[in-house]
Amino acid sequence: MLLKDEVQTLKQVSLFAGVPPAKLKLLAFTSDRMSYSAGEVLFRQGDLGDAAYVILSGKADILVDSPNGQIKITELETNSIVGEIAILCDVSRTATVMASSPMEVLRIGKDHFLKLLVDFPEITIEIMRVLADRLSHTTSELTEARSRERQH
Repeated sequence: MLLKDEVQTLKQVSLFAGVPPAKLKLLAFTSDRMSYSAGEVLFRQGDLGDAAYVILSGKADILVDSPNGQIKITELETNSIVGEIAILCDVSRTATVMASSPMEVLRIGKDHFLKLLVDFPEITIEIMRVLADRLSHTTSELTEARSRERQH
């Protein structure tokens, strides 16, 4: 994928919709393009959060550890971003992310990601919306999981 294609892909990510193309080009240029095979782990729950990942193609499963093993919380698709929580909250990874199909990602280092937030505060608002959606989804999933446990 060429730099201009990566910029086009970044424009499709709702988080970066308001960022000028020149800035997206710089972001793409300073980020690392990586490939993963199905079953490969991008990062594990508990790891240090040093980067966010934009899925350029493919899908990934979001898994969390539980007493009964890993639970799949959701699946992310192309144009999704993952890993930003650990950067923003300065905490370890809250989940494991595993490729569920062959995938290409753009790995955005912590410093570049935080600089983008300083330069474009509107991204911060979009991140809050994304995180609120995820929290709502996770809360529903946990509620369902708890009710299933009670039935057994």
